Amino acid sequence: MTISSSLNAGVAGLAANASRLATIADNIANSATHGYKRAMADFSSMVIESGEGTYSAGGVRVTTQRLIDQPGALASTNNATDLAVRGRGFIPVTTESSTLNSIGDYPLFLATTGSFRTDEEGFLRTSSGVTLMGWPAAADGSIPTYARDTGDGLQPVQINVNQFTSEPTTRIDLGVNLPATETEFGASGNPLELSVEYFDNLGTSQSIVITFTPTVPGAPGSSNTWTMTLADSASAGAVVGEYTVVFDDTRGSGGTIASVSTVSGGAYDPATGQFQINVAGGPIDVNIGAVASGQGLTQLSDSFAPTSIHKDGSPVGNLISVDIDANGFVRANFDIGITRVIYQIPLIDLPNPNGLIAEDNQIYRTSADSGSIFLWDAGDGPTGDVVSYALEESSTDVAGELTQLIQTQRAYSSNAKVIQTVELSFALLIALPVEIICCTSSSLVLMERRFCSATIALVLVRILAIWRSPIMRRLFALVSETSFKTSQPF
Repeated sequence: MTISSSLNAGVAGLAANASRLATIADNIANSATHGYKRAMADFSSMVIESGEGTYSAGGVRVTTQRLIDQPGALASTNNATDLAVRGRGFIPVTTESSTLNSIGDYPLFLATTGSFRTDEEGFLRTSSGVTLMGWPAAADGSIPTYARDTGDGLQPVQINVNQFTSEPTTRIDLGVNLPATETEFGASGNPLELSVEYFDNLGTSQSIVITFTPTVPGAPGSSNTWTMTLADSASAGAVVGEYTVVFDDTRGSGGTIASVSTVSGGAYDPATGQFQINVAGGPIDVNIGAVASGQGLTQLSDSFAPTSIHKDGSPVGNLISVDIDANGFVRANFDIGITRVIYQIPLIDLPNPNGLIAEDNQIYRTSADSGSIFLWDAGDGPTGDVVSYALEESSTDVAGELTQLIQTQRAYSSNAKVIQTVELSFALLIALPVEIICCTSSSLVLMERRFCSATIALVLVRILAIWRSPIMRRLFALVSETSFKTSQPF
């Protein structure tokens, strides 16, 4: 019946607009929620096959979805571990409960932003318990190779704010000027010493004592030759290298290294100017300058002076801060001036971000509709980069939501009016009866019929037609008594 279909369509319209109103209310309520993605309701019509000359209302169907691929604006903050994704991609996160279980199984969730701070155990976590995850670095700061199509290699980012670190010395660049007068006939021949500090594997300060002994000729002239010995303090003063260095005294190249002969220790490379010595903690590369380069060791004038000494390594230092760069590398900064990579935060990409399933606290989990994940280095492939000192604002446009609120209210009222109209039609059908009673003699039974006022005219016409028929005239003659009455006036 078409009037019933109108009622069903009105009810469906109320339910659909109620769902749309719910999405608008949720969007407005979260207009200040960082990382919130607005929800929307989409209507589609339902068609019921109608017969010729009639039409049945099918109503409306509503589907809701969250527009996860719509980014919000970035707002700057003063916290280095406030993170947001600029462009495509998601930050890997997990739940607080999984880190407390300590079973090594961390469910993977996705987020576009988060205000992370260290908790009592050093985990980078938001106030709602969302924990940042990344790939842990090796001891030397490099990132091992991890599978890119799964999150199995990801670990909760944990920072020990009380940690210490040091770096052993692996290279020394030695620049020293030796006095040319000490290799002349009649010179004293006294050795010259230079102590160079280095740091062992435990961050302890050690030293290499370098002794330069000139070769004094027995006849007038200059030898331009020195014997260089290197002794390690960590090895009880043992000699770890000895070399004979001859300097050039020709015009244009005077004072530069002419040749180096190895007595003990690693071989000298004339092209690079390096040789290797083995101290108690391991090998150290020493650079004294290439042949004829004029760098490193020189022999000029009558002064003994270190010109430049550079080395890597550092003593024990305290962690003072943590930074996260655009490529997702988490760097620990120490008070001794060194920086060490401790984690890398990849960005996760998938074919259909809107197919993700939304969870509490602005995080999402994958589904069959979202497609499979792939973990990219931030800034590579289709992904954007990681922005620190920033949070992503809600994607809700309050002005647009208020406009839709007015439209939804009007649509809701209109559907309620349809239901009210159908109810009044049913009221006319039920509450306005006309009763026709034909009473006959005892040979005839009492007949009662009820008709709605919408069809009373047709009933009256039919009654008059029957009344005027010849059969009724003959029947009237046989009826002893006939009464015709109505319960309500026409």
